[in-house]
Amino acid sequence: MTPDATPPLHLLWQDEHMVALYKPAGWLVHRTGLDAGETRFVVQALRDQIGRHVYPVHRLDKGTCGVLVMGLHPAAARALAGSFARHAVHKRYLALVRGWAPPLADVDHPLRPDDAPQDAPAQPAHTLLTRLARLELPESSDPRFATTRASLVLAEPTTGRRHQIRRHLKHAAHPILGDATHGKGPLNRWWAERLGLQRLWLHAWRLRLPHPQDGRMVTIDSGLPWPPAAAPLPCAPDAPWRDWQARVLALPWMAA
Repeated sequence: MTPDATPPLHLLWQDEHMVALYKPAGWLVHRTGLDAGETRFVVQALRDQIGRHVYPVHRLDKGTCGVLVMGLHPAAARALAGSFARHAVHKRYLALVRGWAPPLADVDHPLRPDDAPQDAPAQPAHTLLTRLARLELPESSDPRFATTRASLVLAEPTTGRRHQIRRHLKHAAHPILGDATHGKGPLNRWWAERLGLQRLWLHAWRLRLPHPQDGRMVTIDSGLPWPPAAAPLPCAPDAPWRDWQARVLALPWMAA
């Protein structure tokens, strides 16, 4: 591989019916007119990498990294899409958020699609939030406070509205750090300087779903080691989750 070449996508699962991969942050799942200047698309790159057509069945935001599943033939894609549509897929995300989130929050807050007219009805949306860890840094990111607090949150959406986790965490007053749409610019910039990277800190960590061939439950996780080991694990320089492990999990976390 030449220095300027894009490394291959990291595959988490592949059989004759479906493939799961680690979607890097900053990649679009497929081409869209909303990002006309973007050149990195998972569908095209994966198709070229494995040498066969792939069928998207769900999506992750451009800024979100982690587990993404696709069908490898139309029947598998229909089965997988059906599992997502009937909420038979258990999704778990990790989010780095502002402040100390509550230990547990059941967010049942309907959402109107971003591009819907103001009089369009809101759609049911539900997310379970669990605080996994919290921290307090002895540095001020806001002149009103002497310290800066953050939480690591497990988000488990039971519905699949667009930007649901991001919007529900904003609704709970704990927006995801790095979220340019739903967060606060000055705080995002402070954390970008502190972590050495500007990005959305939302990670699709684990999916549990029926296999499209026989319905057996399959669990696919991203590989990100959580909870961290007692002694920090070395992070391979080519690990797709290295930003999370080296920058986020290495912070001085306290028990939830």
